[in-house]
Amino acid sequence: MRQRIYLKIRGIVQGVGFRPYLHRTANACHLVGWAKNTSGGVEVQAEGEETDIKAFLECLTSSPPPMSCIEDLWTKNMEPLNREKEFVIQKSSKRLEATLIAPDIATCKDCEKELFTPSDRRYQYPFINCTNCGPRFTIIRDLPYDRDKTVMSEFHMCPQCQKEYEDITDRRYHAQPDCCPECGPRVFFLDAAGRSVLGDPLTTARHYLSHGRIIAVKGIGGIHLACDAFDPQAVERLRARKHRPEKPLALMAASMDEVRKICLVSRDEERLLTGSARPIVLLKRKDAALPRGISFSRRIGVMLPYTPVHLLLFAQDSPGLLVMTSANRSGCPVLTDNDQAADVLSGIADGYLLNNRPIENRCDDSVVMAVDGKKCFLRRSRGYAPAPLIFHDRDFSGICAMGAEQKGSFALGRDGHVFLSPHIGDLKNMETFDHYQTMLDTYMRLFKITPKFLVCDRHPDYFSTQAAREMCEKKGLPLIRVWHHHAHMASCMADNGLNTKVFGIIWDGTGLGDDHTIWGGEFLEGDYESFRRVGSIRPIPLPGADQAIREIGRIGAALLWDAGLKLQAAPLPEEKLKAVSVMLDHHIACPNASSMGRLFDGAASLLLGLNQITFDGEGAMKVEALAEDVPVFHKDSRPPYPVTFYMDQQVRRFDIRPLIRAVVSDIEQHISGPVIAGRFMETLCHMALLQTRALNSRHLPVVLSGGVFQNRFLLCGIKQLLTLHGFTVYTHDRVSPGDEGVSLGQLFIGANARPGMEPAKKEGI
Repeated sequence: MRQRIYLKIRGIVQGVGFRPYLHRTANACHLVGWAKNTSGGVEVQAEGEETDIKAFLECLTSSPPPMSCIEDLWTKNMEPLNREKEFVIQKSSKRLEATLIAPDIATCKDCEKELFTPSDRRYQYPFINCTNCGPRFTIIRDLPYDRDKTVMSEFHMCPQCQKEYEDITDRRYHAQPDCCPECGPRVFFLDAAGRSVLGDPLTTARHYLSHGRIIAVKGIGGIHLACDAFDPQAVERLRARKHRPEKPLALMAASMDEVRKICLVSRDEERLLTGSARPIVLLKRKDAALPRGISFSRRIGVMLPYTPVHLLLFAQDSPGLLVMTSANRSGCPVLTDNDQAADVLSGIADGYLLNNRPIENRCDDSVVMAVDGKKCFLRRSRGYAPAPLIFHDRDFSGICAMGAEQKGSFALGRDGHVFLSPHIGDLKNMETFDHYQTMLDTYMRLFKITPKFLVCDRHPDYFSTQAAREMCEKKGLPLIRVWHHHAHMASCMADNGLNTKVFGIIWDGTGLGDDHTIWGGEFLEGDYESFRRVGSIRPIPLPGADQAIREIGRIGAALLWDAGLKLQAAPLPEEKLKAVSVMLDHHIACPNASSMGRLFDGAASLLLGLNQITFDGEGAMKVEALAEDVPVFHKDSRPPYPVTFYMDQQVRRFDIRPLIRAVVSDIEQHISGPVIAGRFMETLCHMALLQTRALNSRHLPVVLSGGVFQNRFLLCGIKQLLTLHGFTVYTHDRVSPGDEGVSLGQLFIGANARPGMEPAKKEGI
């Protein structure tokens, strides 16, 4: 019996070879009809025998294209037309609906093989791609995803590419970025003065790299600075020119074999490295011949090539391992524009490997680590954004969560989808804030989202909070303000699909608490609707307020002062130490912070003799880097340093003074730094356990969130100890535990609060 069906398919079904797949499958099943992109996804009408229609639907649900994600498949029976001769792909519909966009996809094995086949017409062509790989989000200007709505509209396909594009049997059938050396973008090389260099650009780039020079390399979502990772002088020059003295540098390796030469790689880590997202993965380094200048840490960030340009950089006599760090002004977003790069990188880059394909949407590299079979994001961006998080049982339509300030991000809701921004950075300079607002506007336009109300952090001075207020005033929208650490807790709950009360261990650097002091070492109980602070750490004075965050010797002095010890052990010049002493004695410009991040800063100051830091989190990273691997705890393990508590207005606080006295005693006895660092962090793991046992008698699920849980030692150690004692522990997997993940928690809290009403604390305030 002949049938005709209408299908409406939603999900990630554009830019992933979905219509070509439908076309081939329909032909294999002897069906006629059509498929087309719409702003809401893909629509199909298919006609044929009942058994063939059934086979078509079974294929659709059992073996769709690997990069696709079908979220909703709606079907309707229709009357057969009995007049079509074949199955065709129709011109896309322009109806104002909403669909999803695929992230950028690393070069596939088929394209890589063609790239290095001399007889192939795309041999060594830096923009080779097909329906299974290549740029997606970074080139799109509007939906539906057709070539004329991408930056590729500027490059008209030659007859051979057009033939491939129209050939159902070809891998490039309806591949929107399809191009070749005859019709596509081109690379070019400029010297340090911005003058064009004759000859093959890739050969020139490899020559520069192998001779110790620094070059700018334009990729898919931004521009990198690259040099030979095995050349200590090149690495030091890069650091000096970029004014980046300490922050670890990311590496790109030619292959997994090259990665294994310098790092130990687990199965989970290899899966992340070789997956289509190709993030930077934190790996444990071997004692290989890597310059000290790459990183002070035993863990280094490594990625594999994810574009044809990167693959070609490693051809022939190029170094097998390159530094590949984002090209930007300090604290600003990664560069994307050729002219701007030549201006900003003047005096830094010795040459520029650029191209004439515009980057429409900036998207920096993602950074992850593998922990206990899960991802822990330090940065969720290229390869993952803008793919949404999906919650089938919820409706977030019209909710716009504006995130925090450090590690700025936003989250937009549409039906059961949550669209998280790519990495943006700290919103403390105009360039980054402009990027934040531009990306927010882009997401709203692409995903057809109109805010109904906004959610922001309670801190009145955050740029994201100010932007939320201005948008609400301009558009007459309600605004919900959320406490920072409640949002952290909610973020981990949402990440794990929890809808019950939880016990939250929320450790980070800075966040405004509901008593209007700085929090960051918190133990909370609550859910999406409300929370109660039940535990914390003893507040730490910050002499000079924000100045102490940059000049951590001040925090070291404050810890010594609070513990009743001599301040001379703090790494501060004598005159400054006297001034800090006066500030502490008379409580002048010394706000208190119950912050685990600040405790780590102070410990780093005392243990390593650090006074000033050059990037956020440097002190904590250096303490973690000192310690050996995470210890294996037993149920009867004991803390190596004293752990005592006291009550303060119904909050059980960890008294840090005995801990500091023990650390200083070990320093004075010349105990090695790695041993002290290990003891310090082991003690914090035990403190978390003792607080949880005392404050979570009902054994509520425990969630770990906050930027401190990007510390592998604490993340694994606390989870291990709590699990040994019968607690169920949840950590992040889909978003960062740091402030980048705060927007997800804000969105969930906003979804559970009535617009115009503030989420409550236990007291209902």
